[in-house]
Amino acid sequence: MRNILLISIFSLFSFFGIAQELNCKITVNSDQLSQGNLPVFKTLERSLNDFVNKGIWSTKTFRENERIDAQIFITITKYESNRFNATLQLQSSRPVFNTSYKTPIFNYKDNNLSFEYIEFQPLIFNENVYDSNLVGVLAYYINIILGLDADTFRLEGGTEHFRVAQKITTQAQGTNFAGWSPSENRSRFELIDNLLSNTYREYRVAMYNYHRKGLDIIGDNNSTGKQVIAGTFKLFETMQKRRPNAFLIQTFFDAKSEEIKNIFSDGPKVDIVKLKETLNKVAPYYSSTWNDIKY
Repeated sequence: MRNILLISIFSLFSFFGIAQELNCKITVNSDQLSQGNLPVFKTLERSLNDFVNKGIWSTKTFRENERIDAQIFITITKYESNRFNATLQLQSSRPVFNTSYKTPIFNYKDNNLSFEYIEFQPLIFNENVYDSNLVGVLAYYINIILGLDADTFRLEGGTEHFRVAQKITTQAQGTNFAGWSPSENRSRFELIDNLLSNTYREYRVAMYNYHRKGLDIIGDNNSTGKQVIAGTFKLFETMQKRRPNAFLIQTFFDAKSEEIKNIFSDGPKVDIVKLKETLNKVAPYYSSTWNDIKY
């Protein structure tokens, strides 16, 4: 009887110790539409928040304080007969070890979201069946967010999630929805294809080195942390030589440019002149930000 009681107590604590992976706020904005005050938009927003935050997206156990913070902004640009066109802005972050700071991991905009949705219809993700572009796109980006986050803690730790995103992409190519085609520039296909390609492997090494070996130790060893972070940009330089204007390089600096400026503006610790030269080579579109690095 005592053993049964202990097992029951253990199971109870295990149950309460398990949390979903994401702490994600989804906002649906319909202000651009003349019929933007229809109840369907609020219903959609509530359904999407439940779908993402109450779903189980991996086999890993997440404590409450380990949940990944994310925001998804869906701006509806057209609505007619249960058909929606929209843009999607995604942001995610993770805590930095021994600090109260959260570092941005993913900051991305998708301009090609179209889907059909009837108010109150259930949103269910089945990895083996593609029957909703709304569910497919959200599940794809959830796995991108989870994969990128995992890559910052363990070298290529996000591969499992990237494989799921790749599977969704393959299934979606049998539909007529935009954003999935290999022929489209900066498409969902291109993003996941690059993440899993050895051609761009330096990106994933840089994600790990920058965060786990660099940012996570800055609180304890400021100089070493900055040197490691500065060294990660050489990886992008290697990738840039092989694939100029690589999509993933822009994706990285879209999330990180302001953070990089702030990291290196509170004292040298590294050769700032060489650092800025490298940054201007790999991310010249942020040259004004690099010029603001003070030392």
